Order: sequence, then structure tokens, then C-alpha cells
Amino acid sequence: MRLLGWLLALGLIGAGGLWVLARPNPMGEGDVAGLTGDAAKGDAVFWAAGCASCHMAAEAKGEAQLVLAGGQRFPSDFGTFIAPNISQDTTHGIGGWSLLDLANALKRGVSPDGQHYYPALPYGSYAKMQMQDVADLHAFLQTLPADATPSQPHELGFPFSRRETIGVWKLLFLSEDWSLPGNLTPTADRGRYIAEALAHCGECHTPRNMLGGMDTNRWLGGAPNPSGQGRIPNITPTALGWTAPDIVAYLTTGFTPEFDSVGGHMAHVVENMARLPETDRVAVAEYILAVPSVE
Repeated sequence: MRLLGWLLALGLIGAGGLWVLARPNPMGEGDVAGLTGDAAKGDAVFWAAGCASCHMAAEAKGEAQLVLAGGQRFPSDFGTFIAPNISQDTTHGIGGWSLLDLANALKRGVSPDGQHYYPALPYGSYAKMQMQDVADLHAFLQTLPADATPSQPHELGFPFSRRETIGVWKLLFLSEDWSLPGNLTPTADRGRYIAEALAHCGECHTPRNMLGGMDTNRWLGGAPNPSGQGRIPNITPTALGWTAPDIVAYLTTGFTPEFDSVGGHMAHVVENMARLPETDRVAVAEYILAVPSVE
């Protein structure tokens, strides 16, 4: 009985320690001190990061893509996530957010009121963003229209409806380390930043384990479509079989070397990439061709 008591006590201590470690860990004012955002530069960050692709209304076109009213549905193995309103409305959007609030959301997955965000917001990738880019994005977002559409709650069952569990997920999987480590050429290094941090390519193209963490040993090696329809392709060099000019052309026009056209959510990615300087698309191509092939 005494041994059982000690084991129970140790278990409670361990659980308590884990609970403390899994609490939200936001940055402080010192992390954004001295930063001034440039909205013109933030425009490129906005498109590279795919903000409109998820947060605009479904099927929005043209200027309507800049009305970030939310509402798109994203099914997953854990339930359906519904993109929130991130317009400049101060009640239903993020119009009252400071730079620190945005930085904590993107890099730590923490809300202004200190709660964990679900990693459907791809902060597992955005954690690698440079703080100046976050500041520039914040400045650009402030130029966009407000919309009073209320955000809808996610449709998640227990235990995934409990945000406290996300802290453990972060302990396991949230990292600022590159998925393709090591020194790269300056061009490929820029491509790594765009692909891994801003465009968060791995969030869709990398398989996940049973807890929803990306299997970085099979980086960009393809994965089941969370919608249950089809598979997201392996885009590592051998499987893809494209040259650098092929990749650049695809990210510019949406046409493959076989003259197939892009479809699904990837169409938004191509639209976003096409807005960037061609040097950035060249950088992404060089990066992809430097990734180890996954069979």
C-alpha cells in the first residue's frame, strides 16, 4: 500500500509538472520592442503566407479576397475547423490586435487572452517567421477592410474540444528548427524560408503521425488529403520529376510540364506565389530540388 501511495504521488507530481510545461507560453513586449512594420513589404508576406486563402469567404474573387471574414471549413481527422474572421473589425475580427498579439498567434499559437490556438492555424510553420515579417504583415493587415461577420466555433468532439491538450502537442512538435537543416546556397536558403515558414508547404505535403505532428523524416513526401478525397502529392525531387524551370512555371501559371492545370486549394497557392517576385519562385524551386527524395 505504501508503494502504491508513492507511485500515485509521483504520478500526480509528474502530471502537475507536465501541466505547467504545457501552459501557453506567450512572448512579451521586449520581443517586439523597436519593430516598425512596413505595409508595402507586408503585402508580399500576406500573399506568401496564404492568409486570404484560408480566411476569405469561400469562392471569393478579386478584391473580395481581402475581406477576411472567415467561414471556410477544413475537415480533418480531429473534426472540422472553421476559419475565423481576421478582418479589421474590432469586435468580430482582429482590428484591436497589437503587433505582440499577432506575433503570439503566429509564432506561439497563443491568443490575446492567453489560450492555446489549434494548430489548424499553421503556427507549427509560422514559428520560423522572422519578427520583421510579422511586423510588416501586421502593418499590411491594418490597411484591409473590416467585416462584422461573427466567427463560427470549430466542430470538434471530446477530447479535441479541450484546448488544454494542445500544450502537450506543442511540447512535442512546435519547433523553430528547419525541416531541411544545414547550410544552403543563398537562393535555396530564401526558398527554405518561403516554403517552410511562410507558405507552410509541409503542412499539407508532409505525412503526419497519429497525434497530428508532421513526420519530418518524410518531409514533403505526400500525405492523405484531410478531406478524405484523394492524396496530396509527394513533391520531393525524384517523385516530382520536374526541373527548376518546370517548378517556376507551375508556381507562375498553374500549368504542369504535362499541361495539366492546378486545382483544389493548390490553385490558391499558385495565385499567391504568382504575386511574388520571380526570384522568390526560383528560390522555392532550388529549395525543393535540395530536399531529400522520399520514395
